[in-house]
Amino acid sequence: MPADDWKDRLRIFFESIEVLERCQSETRNNFMQFCEFIAEPAFETLAEEMKEYKVKCKFWTVRGKSAGIQLNFPGSGVDSFHYIISLPRNSVQMKLALKLKGRKSARAQLEEFEETFMERVPPEKIMKLGKEELLNDIVERFRNYTYGALTSVK
Repeated sequence: MPADDWKDRLRIFFESIEVLERCQSETRNNFMQFCEFIAEPAFETLAEEMKEYKVKCKFWTVRGKSAGIQLNFPGSGVDSFHYIISLPRNSVQMKLALKLKGRKSARAQLEEFEETFMERVPPEKIMKLGKEELLNDIVERFRNYTYGALTSVK
């Protein structure tokens, strides 16, 4: 092994750190674009449609970290369901996390579930998701949670 091998390994290490930091920055920027052009328009569309069913919605974005929507019980100011998409800390790809929260009744405690956001969609395809695909996922999860809550024996 040459005497200067450690210098090459050290240089390669620091170059790798630069690549990782660049990937993290690009991923944060991609997530912000995802929020602006896909998630927020989907949330706005859903909130507008939910007015028809007397369900108030609130949606938000935490720049570079998360975007979510909260649905209330019909005719109530109590939140019933949350759908929150987040970018895990130090991510180098668009493998997003999904946090779901829900209440079985207006007086019940929020239950929380975490999983991978749209697991069937590879990270490189997240930016190509359509607003309709996201809306379908939100509605399906809201429906499944609500049906489960309404038929729960507890």
